[in-house]
Amino acid sequence: MKKCFFLVIIFVSKIALAQTIISYGNYTVSKDEFLRAYNKNKTPVEDKEKAIREYTELYTNFKLKVRAAQDLRIDTLNQIKNDVENFRHQVEENYLNDETTFKVLLNEALRRSQQDLRVFHYSIQMDPNDKSEDTLQKYQTIFSFYNNLKNGAPNLKIPEGIKASDLGYITVFSLPYQYENIVYGLKVGEFSQLYRSKKAWHIFQITEQRESVGKWKIAQILLTFPPNPDDNIKTSTKKRIDSIYLLLKNGVDFSKMATNVSEDKLSNTNGGEMPEFGVGKFDYSFEKEINNLKTDGEISKPFETAFGYHIIKRIKYTPTPQSIDDENLQFEIKQKLMQEERIRLAKEKFYTQISKKIGLKLYTSVKEKELYRYADSVISSIEAKATLSQPISNQPIIGFIKGAPLKGKDWLAYVRDYKLNNELYNGETNEQIWKRYIETSSLEYYKKHLEEFNADFAYQLQEFKEGNLLFEVMDKEVWTRASTDSVGLLKYYNSNKEKYIWGASADALVMNSTTEDLAQEMMNELKSGKTWQSLVELKEGEVQADSNRFELIQINASASATPGSYSEITKNSDGTATFIKYYQFYPAGLQRSFSDSKGLLVNDYQTVVEKTWVDQLRKKYPVKINESLLINIIKGQ
Repeated sequence: MKKCFFLVIIFVSKIALAQTIISYGNYTVSKDEFLRAYNKNKTPVEDKEKAIREYTELYTNFKLKVRAAQDLRIDTLNQIKNDVENFRHQVEENYLNDETTFKVLLNEALRRSQQDLRVFHYSIQMDPNDKSEDTLQKYQTIFSFYNNLKNGAPNLKIPEGIKASDLGYITVFSLPYQYENIVYGLKVGEFSQLYRSKKAWHIFQITEQRESVGKWKIAQILLTFPPNPDDNIKTSTKKRIDSIYLLLKNGVDFSKMATNVSEDKLSNTNGGEMPEFGVGKFDYSFEKEINNLKTDGEISKPFETAFGYHIIKRIKYTPTPQSIDDENLQFEIKQKLMQEERIRLAKEKFYTQISKKIGLKLYTSVKEKELYRYADSVISSIEAKATLSQPISNQPIIGFIKGAPLKGKDWLAYVRDYKLNNELYNGETNEQIWKRYIETSSLEYYKKHLEEFNADFAYQLQEFKEGNLLFEVMDKEVWTRASTDSVGLLKYYNSNKEKYIWGASADALVMNSTTEDLAQEMMNELKSGKTWQSLVELKEGEVQADSNRFELIQINASASATPGSYSEITKNSDGTATFIKYYQFYPAGLQRSFSDSKGLLVNDYQTVVEKTWVDQLRKKYPVKINESLLINIIKGQ
């Protein structure tokens, strides 16, 4: 029996060893880690074996450099730790939802993003303090009204107490999720069933439907009204806005005018520019005026809203992608979904999946009745520290697979903070809040230990951390060292002068301007005798210049160019414009000086410094490749 057990250990050990593809010193890289990295970075190749062997060499060097960074304790630097922690917070939410539910919600939101619905809304407010007969009366009022709406009663009047409002066009995320579900389930002209929220009864109707119109970037000039303005105030405000509009039509700069006169405190400091927005963000009458602007740069006539008189300028319009497979649309919807209340559906299902993984345990030493009773006690106390002095404060209540359990004081602090937060608390019972606390605590525990439960997250975090370490150690050991080693650079130059030869070249001035018109203006100024330095200083931020010796191939010089001539003005893809002035030409084959070679030289010398450093690391951490496993990978086994 002992012999068999010993053989089993040897067999298992051999299997474990066989899964190590690379070892360096006492450190190893598993087959899984290697394949994950290779498959993420691979490109189509004709020679698979060559590609895999080259990547094995590359990945080995990468791991050696990361180990060198750890030896230097770069991973303990506050900046590195902060970067890793920030990255963790950015991506961890992607791993805290039920994937199936999340995909359903995502696809639903993507489909809804393609349609804008114009919604009409009827409601009657319900007060928790209403007497039962008042509650019944309100229900009967809206129920009767609903039946009349549904049956198409002619000349229907809206009963007293019912509020009717045109919500304008909405799209996904414009309304609370429960309302959104109702309206996107209706056809044009159709009324919803009566819906009861905590504060009101509701009826929704879709009056129009259209393809999603997208998003706008605008600037506005706003002259506001005081509360309840009389006709005189409106008339004087209208005269002011009309005079501003006339100035704009005569060429006055919109941005400067907005800064000087607009009374919108949120946008006037930015030349009237507002953050980009889509349907449902503002009042329908305001959005209608925006939608009437058909071209970028177009300015509206003055128009009135409840806030005052507006003039708006369309800066940019972005249509909604017509396919839900569009990557930008998917990214935008995902980000909104992660911040929206509906994601709780995915979190609740996810919670049931992780409970066993995290070893969730509810202690029975504190009964639920006591949890609720002492929760009421701390709410009634004005002292926040009351959470620390209750009989259950130091009693364990929730435990996990490892670590200290949560205690009564943690629950009491949570319920106190929750109930005192008007944005969160909606009158839930202590029992409901206790359930939420268990879910929240479980998810927080899982999140703190996420890399222990999710291999994909652990790898993503490791990949980010090692990438940062690589950058820092390369900067320290290669880039900075190579660029500051003046003796080594000169020695390398003298030994390799034949590498640093000029091609056909010219002394030239390359000027880049923000517009073609400005580029033409700068060319004219140079021809009139102005210096390029004075022009750059005069047009700071609008003009850039580089006067140097360039190889002709670098600047795409014309074969017919002569000293003192100018190239044509070229418009670049980003809207800027470039031209060149030529001073002197040189034939190919001339020796570059040490100074002229500096950029190329540093780059080449970095390769030498890096190779020397890697050779030292390979001596410090002897490398072994599991050849048989590598061959299996090459064969696709």
